[in-house]
Amino acid sequence: MKTFKLFSLEVVEEDGQSVEVPLEDGLIINKEDERSTWLIEAYTDLTLYDYFKKIEEENREIIVETVITKRENDPAFFQTKIVTLNKFEHQMSVLLEGHLRRNKSDYSELLLENLLQKGLQGEPLLTEFKEKMKSKPKLKVKKNR
Repeated sequence: MKTFKLFSLEVVEEDGQSVEVPLEDGLIINKEDERSTWLIEAYTDLTLYDYFKKIEEENREIIVETVITKRENDPAFFQTKIVTLNKFEHQMSVLLEGHLRRNKSDYSELLLENLLQKGLQGEPLLTEFKEKMKSKPKLKVKKNR
């Protein structure tokens, strides 16, 4: 198993919106098993408890966008389910289990697709692509069904 620091976490909703999870701390673990399973544990304040509780009760899969180790790293997307949800006095913990949706090299493909959908082409496309590859804005992905 390999363990990494979870730098940021967002839940990507079905409508393309996202819910940012303000992290107090977090870990992401590559179990390196035959199913390529990952565990994501996030410690956050209690404001999102009801949100995650509803997802857990619906037994719903969610896509999360993570940044691991440091801000400059490309985001990684995981298709996950809630394994446990724990409420503490001033914070909560959510443990997710899932699988990597796209690897880091796919970020450029997602970005290019996004810019093409906005109608950019030629020099404006190249300029915007270079700028966004440096700033790494959040990109929304569609859920596989």
